[in-house]
Amino acid sequence: MKTWIAFWNILKKDVSNYYLKPPNISWGIIFPIAWTLMFYIRSASPPDIRSLLPGVMVLSVLFGTTSMLAVTITFERRGRSFDRLLLAPLSLFTLILAKTCGAALFGMANAAVPLLLAAPFANLGDINWLLLIFGTALTAIAATFMGLFVAVSVREVFEAQTLSNFFRFPMIFLCGLFFPVNDLPSLLRPMAYLLPPTYGEDIIRGAIGDGTLLPLWLSASILPVMTVALLWFSLARAQRRWIL
Repeated sequence: MKTWIAFWNILKKDVSNYYLKPPNISWGIIFPIAWTLMFYIRSASPPDIRSLLPGVMVLSVLFGTTSMLAVTITFERRGRSFDRLLLAPLSLFTLILAKTCGAALFGMANAAVPLLLAAPFANLGDINWLLLIFGTALTAIAATFMGLFVAVSVREVFEAQTLSNFFRFPMIFLCGLFFPVNDLPSLLRPMAYLLPPTYGEDIIRGAIGDGTLLPLWLSASILPVMTVALLWFSLARAQRRWIL
């Protein structure tokens, strides 16, 4: 019982101190609008909003979760406030879950913004909502653990930002968010299948009703495996760098 009280208090503190700040909320609204407008401006004819939704949703999740989690954990470690949590009578696994849960929820909230903005302009009535929520949640969790991987790999805030951008920006073009994976050069195509957002985007695209890259059952099986692998690797690295 005390473990869950500690879990809840850590989560509540992160949400109130970081994720509900006006700059973060406004950023979650402006970011998908900016990307959608970019495609409208560069296209000779207005693109189909439904076809853009999966990419914009995954991008909002990816940048929202990795930016916040990697920076906040690194900032707390730099300021030594994170050390007090490490001294608390909590397992490292529970502490990590408490710190990452807020980022995953923030990522899912970011993903809802493009849907709300698209609702007046596109027919969303035939969307498979259960599959959409499932795919969005899996993508948010996987992206959160990518941010955790960054946090356990660096010491300074600027290093967290640099390392995050090192893999986030290539993912925009490699994961099929806006350009089909099958249209990538043959040398780059295998890289797409090593990146979690590829499978998250595929599940969300299937929920919206567009064609998928892989069978949905395959994407829905691979993404959890990648998520667990990221969590395991991050926990092992955190044990070495933060505890021992």
